[in-house]
Amino acid sequence: MSLTAATRSEATKQFTTAMWWILALVLAVYVAFTAAVLGFVFAAAATGSLPGDAPPLPEDGLASTLYSTATSVGYVFPLLIGTLMVTSEFRHKTLTPTFLATPRRGLVLWAKVFVGVLLGVLYGVVGIAASVGASAGFLAGYDLDTELTAPDIWAQFGRMLLAYVLWVLIGIGVGALVRNQVGAIVGVLVFTQFLEPVGRAAASFVDGLADYTQYLPGAASDALVGASVFAMSVPGAEAPTSLEWWAGGAVLLGYAVVLVLLGHLLSWRRDVS
Repeated sequence: MSLTAATRSEATKQFTTAMWWILALVLAVYVAFTAAVLGFVFAAAATGSLPGDAPPLPEDGLASTLYSTATSVGYVFPLLIGTLMVTSEFRHKTLTPTFLATPRRGLVLWAKVFVGVLLGVLYGVVGIAASVGASAGFLAGYDLDTELTAPDIWAQFGRMLLAYVLWVLIGIGVGALVRNQVGAIVGVLVFTQFLEPVGRAAASFVDGLADYTQYLPGAASDALVGASVFAMSVPGAEAPTSLEWWAGGAVLLGYAVVLVLLGHLLSWRRDVS
C-alpha cells in the first residue's frame, strides 16, 4: 500500500468516528466560555468599569492575549485527539488488520502524522474562531480595539494554527509510546492540568526556575503564539521568562519529533497483542 492510500485509509478511519467532532465541539464550548469570561473581566478592567480601586489593565496587547485563549487553555484537545488516534487502535485491536494490509509500519505512522496535521489545522480553526468570536464582542462593547485588521494579529493566528498541529503530533507520539489508552490520557491530563501549571506558577516566585520551565511544552507553545492569558504578571511576582516565538516553535517541534521517534522505535514495532 502506498503512502497516499494509507493516508486516505487513515483519514476515513478518523472521520467516520464520532470522537473527532465530539472533542472539537467540547473545544469550541470550553474555549468560547473561557474567552467570554476573560473578555468581560479584562475589558471591564481595562476601561476601569470594575468596582474597587484596582489599577486598570493596559489596553496594549489585550486583544492578542484574549485571542490566545484558544491555545493557552485549548491545547489539551489537539493533544488528546492525537493520543486517541493511536491508543484507540491498540484498545480496539484495529492495528492488527491495519498492519496486515500495510506491513510497513512506518508507513502507517506517517499516515497518522499527515492526518494529524489536517486535524490540527481543523481544531486550530475551531479554537481560534471560538476565542475571537467570544472575546472580540466584549472588546467592541467596551469600545476597545479588536485589532482584527492588524497584520500582527493574523500572524499570531497563523502561529496558533501551527501550535495546534504540533500538539496533535505530540499526542501521536505519546499514543505510540504509551499503548494503554487510559494510562496515556491520565498522563496527558496530569501533566497538562497539574504538573506543568504548578511548575510554571512556582517559577514566578522562585529565582532561576523560569530558566528551565520556559522549555516545558506548554510554555514553548505560549512562546510560539507570542501571547498567553497565563503570561500576565502576578502581583508581587516576577514577569515570566519566555523564549522567542521561533525558539518556542523549535522546542515544541522537538518534543513532537522525539516522541514520535521514540514511539516508533520502542513501541510501534513491537507485536500487537
